[in-house]
Amino acid sequence: MSPARADAAETEEAARKLMGKFAAKEGRVHLKIKDTAESGAFEPIGVVVDSPMTPADHVKAIHVLAEGNPYPVVASWYLTPRSGRAEVNFRMRLAKTQFLRAYAVTSDGAVWMDRQEIKVTIGGCGG
Repeated sequence: MSPARADAAETEEAARKLMGKFAAKEGRVHLKIKDTAESGAFEPIGVVVDSPMTPADHVKAIHVLAEGNPYPVVASWYLTPRSGRAEVNFRMRLAKTQFLRAYAVTSDGAVWMDRQEIKVTIGGCGG
């Protein structure tokens, strides 16, 4: 029996639990991922947010969610102006072809987002 998978609606609900009610804007967040993952077992993912990272204008949090994994919230990072750069790099397992979402919450309360599909040829989470 394969594990249950999140869908777009469940992922949206998880995002609202993390960030409250928001209207995401596009443009400042950039996902760095391959279009196709050969296995999905240990894929490199990067998120870069255009931000000066000053006390008046900085990224407070970066959240990554996956629409097709058993639990949609992959990871969250909390930043301060002293972080220097609004960038994270990590590796993750992908259960199947799906959309990844990256959100950035800025010091003025705005939420920015990027969403990209990654095709997985062999599921890394048993799929």
